[in-house]
Amino acid sequence: MTLDLESIALNPLNCLFSYRVFKPCLPLCILALMSISTHAAENERVRKPVSAKKPVASAQNTPKASAKTTQKPRKSVKHKATDTRPSFGRLAGLHEGSDLLDLRSSVALVIDQETHEVLISKNDQAVLPIASLTKLMTGLVISDANLAESEMITITQEDVDTEKGSTSRLAVGSVLSRGDLLHLALMASENRAAHALGRTYPGGMSLFVKAMNDRAKGLGMASTRYVEPTGLSSRNQSSATDLAVLVGAAYDVPLLRELSTSPGREVAVGRRTLQYNTTNRLVKSPNWDIGLQKTGYISEAGQCLVMQTKVAGRKIIMVFLDSAGKLSRIADAERVRRWVENQNARSTLAAAHTAG
Repeated sequence: MTLDLESIALNPLNCLFSYRVFKPCLPLCILALMSISTHAAENERVRKPVSAKKPVASAQNTPKASAKTTQKPRKSVKHKATDTRPSFGRLAGLHEGSDLLDLRSSVALVIDQETHEVLISKNDQAVLPIASLTKLMTGLVISDANLAESEMITITQEDVDTEKGSTSRLAVGSVLSRGDLLHLALMASENRAAHALGRTYPGGMSLFVKAMNDRAKGLGMASTRYVEPTGLSSRNQSSATDLAVLVGAAYDVPLLRELSTSPGREVAVGRRTLQYNTTNRLVKSPNWDIGLQKTGYISEAGQCLVMQTKVAGRKIIMVFLDSAGKLSRIADAERVRRWVENQNARSTLAAAHTAG
């Protein structure tokens, strides 16, 4: 039934009827109207902020704002994702051990190259991933093969890292000499260069890896295993004791000494000239006399470093594996150098007192 308000107002009977019909419902109608009104008020309060603070004026609304703040929006900085997975050494609890020099590397070995006297030893038999220290054996096998250094080799899709997804400045299609590839692999730890060296070895990659393992076996490196030439695979593993042997063997090859300790190298790739630098900052330090070196890192291996160096007149081989921080392996080498120098000074002083 539709009610015409105008007809109700003009007709007394309609007024009477309306009064009798709607009077009993009047309280309910009032309550309904009150409920609707209350609900609307609550909704309005929700929309409003709790505290009535004055809005902060933006640079666009403020007359005194400088022109620089209104020219361009600030670009967001993209942070490179870091791999925070623990190393094999940390998972094995090797970092919990202590040593004389409080080294940050969980594995360390320092020996006299000529007398083979062990000066410092820490978990030296532990077998761990060795990352790019692998490239020393890659260089040794290439050197053994007496392949032409001038032969030009093309970087192919096969050389692209599918193990870790690492990048390289050597684009697919780049053409370099074998000598340049070996230089970049040892000095700058260039992964595509190392892989290309193995791929173009007579007989291919499988024979190259076999040659790596045969060479290790021939040197008595019983705890060492290689599966590829770059060190990107965590299955390339060795011990500090074995790696000290490898450093000694590589040091006997003049070319490996020269290339691994080179501070930098410019390489012509097509129309471009690329500048590569050593991955070991100690090579450029006047405090060090380094005869051979190699660095390495993957998350499973931690920071690694091997060196042949002369300290206080002694030829020393240093091996550091699974160092906790990026600069820790360098700091460990510095600790060892100072310790050897102090030990030598004490020995000299003691000998002088005895002679006197």
